[in-house]
Amino acid sequence: MTLPAFNPIAALLLTSLIAAAVLACVRDYRWSARLNIVASLAVLLVALRLLVDRPAADDFFIADDLNVVFIVLNAFVGFTTSLFSASYIGHELDTGRLTPGYLRFYHATFQTMMFGMDLALTANNIGLMWVAIELATLSTIMMVGIYRTHEALEAAWKYFILGSVGIALALFGTILVYLAAVTDIGEGMNAMAWTNLLRHAATLDPSLLNIAFVFLLLGYGTKVGLVPMHAWLPDAHAEGPTPVSAVLSGLLLNVALYALLRFKMIVAANPATIPVGPLMITLGLASLVFAAFMLYRRGDIKRLFAYSSIEHMGIIVFAFGMGGPLGNFAGLLQMIMHSLTKSAIFFSVGHVAQVKGTQRIADIRGLTTSHPLLGWTLVAGVLAIAGLPPFGVFMSEFLILTTAFARTPALATLAAAGLLIAFGALLLRLGSLAFGEPAGPTPPVRASFLPILAHLGLVLIGGLYMPAAMVAWFQNVAGLLK
Repeated sequence: MTLPAFNPIAALLLTSLIAAAVLACVRDYRWSARLNIVASLAVLLVALRLLVDRPAADDFFIADDLNVVFIVLNAFVGFTTSLFSASYIGHELDTGRLTPGYLRFYHATFQTMMFGMDLALTANNIGLMWVAIELATLSTIMMVGIYRTHEALEAAWKYFILGSVGIALALFGTILVYLAAVTDIGEGMNAMAWTNLLRHAATLDPSLLNIAFVFLLLGYGTKVGLVPMHAWLPDAHAEGPTPVSAVLSGLLLNVALYALLRFKMIVAANPATIPVGPLMITLGLASLVFAAFMLYRRGDIKRLFAYSSIEHMGIIVFAFGMGGPLGNFAGLLQMIMHSLTKSAIFFSVGHVAQVKGTQRIADIRGLTTSHPLLGWTLVAGVLAIAGLPPFGVFMSEFLILTTAFARTPALATLAAAGLLIAFGALLLRLGSLAFGEPAGPTPPVRASFLPILAHLGLVLIGGLYMPAAMVAWFQNVAGLLK
C-alpha cells in the first residue's frame, strides 16, 4: 500500500483549519498561546516547502511564482505575530482588558484568519478566492471588536459595513468575468479557473472585462485601503488588538492586492481592453498624497501608522499601475519591505501603548530614555518606513521613482512630493515620541523583541543585498504581471 503524495497546499490549509478547531477548545491561555505559535511555525515550514515542491494546478488550487511570494510572506509574518501575541495578549489578560473566554476566541479566530488568507492566495478559482477573502475579513472584524468597548464595536461595525460594500462590488466584478469567460470556455468550474481565464484572455469579451475590472478595483481596493474607500482602516487599527493591526497592514491588504493583480493579468492580456494602469495610478497617487497630509493630524499612535499603511499601499498600487518589468519588480519589493517594516512598527507600538497606558502621542515622550531597546527599535522602524537608507524601503521607493521619472516626470514629481510630505510627518512625530524627557509611567516592559529584530534585520538586509536567486524570482514574477 502506497501513501498519498505530500501536498504542501493541502497541508498549509489543513494545519490552520485544524489549529483553529483545537484552539477553540483550549481554555488555558498559556497553552493556547503556545499551540498558536506551534501551528504558525508549522504553516511557515510548509510554506517554505512550496519554494521547491509545487503541486500541479487543478480546478481549485494553484502554486506559482506569483502566489508563493505572498504565501511565504503571509506565513512568516503570521508566525512572528503569534510570537508577539503571546506576550502582548498575556498583558491584556493580566490587566483585565480581555477575559480568558475572549482569549480562547482570539487564538481560534487568528488561525481562521490565516486559513482564509492562505485559501485566497492558493485558490485557482475566482469564486473560491472571493469566499476566502470574505472569510478572512469577517475573522478580522470579530478580532477588531474583541475588547467590546463602544469604540471597538463602532470600529468593527464600520469595517463590516464598508467591507461588505467592497466585497459586494468585488462579487459583481467576479460574476462579470465569469460571464465574459462562458462564451469561450463554457459553463462551470473551468470558466472560473485562473489558469483557463489567462489562457483564453485574449478572446474574452473586452467590454465585460473593462466593466468588471472597475468593480473589482473598487471592491478589492476597499480591502487594500485605497482612498476614498479607506475609512474603515484607521478605526480598525486604533481600536483592535495590536497583533490584528500588524496582520491587517502586513498581510490582509496584500491579499486583496494579490486578487487585483490576478485580474489585472487577465485584462492586460486582452488587446481590446482599456489600459487599467492609469486607473491604478490615479487611485494609488490619490491614496499616497491624501494619507501623507493626514499623517500630520493624527493624535493616536496607531492611527498614525494606519495612515502610513494607506500611503504605502498607494505607492505600491502606483508602481503596479505603471507596470513593466521594473515597475512590477519595484512594487513587489515595496510590498514585501512594507509588510515586514510596518508589522515590526506595530509590534513596538503595541508594547509602547501597554507600558505607557495610552495610545495618545501627546502623552508618550522620551522612549529611548525610559525604555531604550523599545525606543530604539521604534526609531529604526520609523526611519525604515520613512524610506531612509540603508533599509529596503529606500531601495524599493528609489526604483519606483526612477522608473516613474523615466516614463512620466509629472506623476513621478507628485509621488515624490507625497513621499516627502509623509517623511516630514513621521520625523516630526518621532522626535517627540522617542526623545526628550520621559512622560507618563515608566514600568518595565515585558516584550518579545525577537519578532521586531527579525523583521528589521530582514529589511536592513534587503536594502544592502538581495541574493541572485531572489532577484531572478522577482524578475520572473514581474514578467508575469505585464
